[in-house]
Amino acid sequence: MSTATAPAPGTRVELVVPASSANLGPGFDSVGLALGVHDRTVVMVADEPGVSIDVEGEGADGVPRDERHLVHRAMVAAWRWMGVAAPAGVHLSCHNSVPHGRGMGSSATAIVTGVSAAVALVAAQGADPGPLDLDLGLVNDIACDLEGHPDNASASVFGGATLSWSDDDPAGDPARPRTRTVAIDLHPDVEPVVFVPSVVLSTATARSVLPAEVPLSVAAANGGRVGLLVHALAQDPSLLLPATLDRLHQEPRRPSYPASMALVDELRSAGVAATISGAGPTVLALTTPDRSDAVAGSVPAGGPWRVLRPGVPTVGVRATSG
Repeated sequence: MSTATAPAPGTRVELVVPASSANLGPGFDSVGLALGVHDRTVVMVADEPGVSIDVEGEGADGVPRDERHLVHRAMVAAWRWMGVAAPAGVHLSCHNSVPHGRGMGSSATAIVTGVSAAVALVAAQGADPGPLDLDLGLVNDIACDLEGHPDNASASVFGGATLSWSDDDPAGDPARPRTRTVAIDLHPDVEPVVFVPSVVLSTATARSVLPAEVPLSVAAANGGRVGLLVHALAQDPSLLLPATLDRLHQEPRRPSYPASMALVDELRSAGVAATISGAGPTVLALTTPDRSDAVAGSVPAGGPWRVLRPGVPTVGVRATSG
């Protein structure tokens, strides 16, 4: 592959990327929902070589400020994918609002930010200041490949509710699967309420307890629920409670987040479609506007849960040059 010229010094882009919730119960590694909590990052190609990074907000004390930063690593990987030379110097200014290690897609948000920044810096060459029209299919392909599963990343790329799967690369390269994503036309009465605990849980830890194989009956039951989930999200929110029943991943993880599963059990017993958000330990409740106040007030104020009512953004990543 030939290598194109690196973005020129002084080129500047700003990225805004939403958080996400994955799985929504049975839709393991395939269904995602964008949440109206956003990370904002300004990336500038610097005159001097090296990487400098400023971080404020969520997780600021726990992320590296050098080449190991996930946004920067995603940028470099995206340039390599596109055959574009990485610039010698880059400055990142990150303002994080997505909680880290809570199951709200913080790593996918960072990866989508980095991939989008790499694409945007190329697109910004010679462009007027203002919004950039990103190739979202390319961003989705690269981000999902780096993330390893498409649920969170696709929701952050496109916004709304998404259903994703992977096909072989059209060029026949099995090392680079192509992610296919379709939008689920979310019913206007679906409203998320998010319960964020103070404890954290890494995705790697959460995935390590999952069984390598599941019984055929479990796979069949979960497959049926995924179909019902898509129908409930798009057409009939009254079916969200049965549609969010999972038999694949939540129970094996119960010892990893007992308080979260206790809240899921409590909410579901009250008729609320509650699930673990992604790898947890955040709890996602899918309700309707007439019930959202009661659902949000179902845990005592001042307790271990931070309650968010973020809405669902219909637009995913946004990029602006200048």
